[in-house]
Amino acid sequence: MSSTQSNSSANVTFVRPATFFINSNIPHAKYYYVFLSLVYVVTVLGNSFIMYIIYLARRLHTAKYMAVFHLALADLCVSSTLIPKVIDTFLFEHHDISYEACLETSFFVYHFMTVESLTLVVLAYDRLVAICFPLHYHAIVTRKTMFLIIGIMWIFSVIQFSILTALVNRLSFCVSNVIDSYFCDHGIIYRIACNDNSINILMVKINFGLLICTPLILIFISYFCIALALLKIAHGAERIKATKTCTSHFMLVAISYIPILCNHIASFTTPIHPNTRFINNSLTQTIPPMLNPIIYTLKSDEVMQSIKELYKRNKVNTTKRMKCSRRNSKQKLQV
Repeated sequence: MSSTQSNSSANVTFVRPATFFINSNIPHAKYYYVFLSLVYVVTVLGNSFIMYIIYLARRLHTAKYMAVFHLALADLCVSSTLIPKVIDTFLFEHHDISYEACLETSFFVYHFMTVESLTLVVLAYDRLVAICFPLHYHAIVTRKTMFLIIGIMWIFSVIQFSILTALVNRLSFCVSNVIDSYFCDHGIIYRIACNDNSINILMVKINFGLLICTPLILIFISYFCIALALLKIAHGAERIKATKTCTSHFMLVAISYIPILCNHIASFTTPIHPNTRFINNSLTQTIPPMLNPIIYTLKSDEVMQSIKELYKRNKVNTTKRMKCSRRNSKQKLQV
C-alpha cells in the first residue's frame, strides 16, 4: 500500500501511500455524474463562446473585457481540472489515484478557483473606477495595468498553493488512505494524517481569510463606494444606466461567494454529513463557471451588441461569397 521514508534527524517515520482511494457513498450517484457531464458541456461551450466573442469583437478589446476573458478562462480551467476527473473516478470506477497525481489535482483545482475569485475582485475594482472616477477611467484602468494585475494574481496563487501542497508532504498517512470526497480535497487530506497537522490547519485558516473573506470584503467596500457615488447622480436615467453596468458582476459575486461562505460557516459550526458536503461543494465549484458566461452574455449590452454585429458581418460575408461563387459559375458556363 505505501512506501516509507525516514527522517533520521528527527527519528520519525513518514508513511506516504502509493495511492489515495477517492470514496463516495451517494445514492443514485451515476445520475448525478451524468448531470455533471452536462454541466461540463455547457460550461465549455459557454466560456469558449464568450472568449471567442471577446477575441473577435474590436469594441471588447478593453481592460474590462481582458478581465472578463480571464474569468472565462479560469472558469474553463476549474471545470476542466475537476469534472472530467470526477466523472472518470466515479462513473468509470477509477477510484485509485497516485499520491503525486492527487496533490497535483488539488493544487490546480484550488489555484484556478483562487484566480477565479480574485478576478471578481478585479472586476469590482473596474466598476468602482468607472463609476466613481469616470473622467480618469481610461487613464487608470488600462490594458497594460490589467495585464500586470492578472500576472500578479497568478504568481500569488501559485506561490500560495505551492506552499500548501509542500506542507502536505510533511504529513504521514499511517492509518488510512481513503479520501471521503469527490476529488483530492486538501481539507480532507490533512485530516486523515496521523502526525501533527497544526501547520496545515493554520494555513487553511489563513487561506480562508486571504482568499475568501478578504476578496469579499474588498468587493463589499467597492460596492459601498459605488452606492455612495450613485446617490450623488442627479438624473435617474443616468443612475439606472450606471447601476445596470454592475448587475452582471453583482450576480456573479452572489452565485460564487454565497454558497462557499455557507459551506464554510456550516462546517465550522456543525458536523456536515459527507454526502451533503460532497453535493454542496461539487455544485459550488461547478455551477458558477457554467452560469458566468450566460449571465455576462445576457446582462451585458456591450456583449449582446458585439454578438449582433459579428452575426451581421458574418451574414454579409456569406452573402458576398455566395454572389462571387454564382458569378464565377456563370463565367465558367459562358466560357
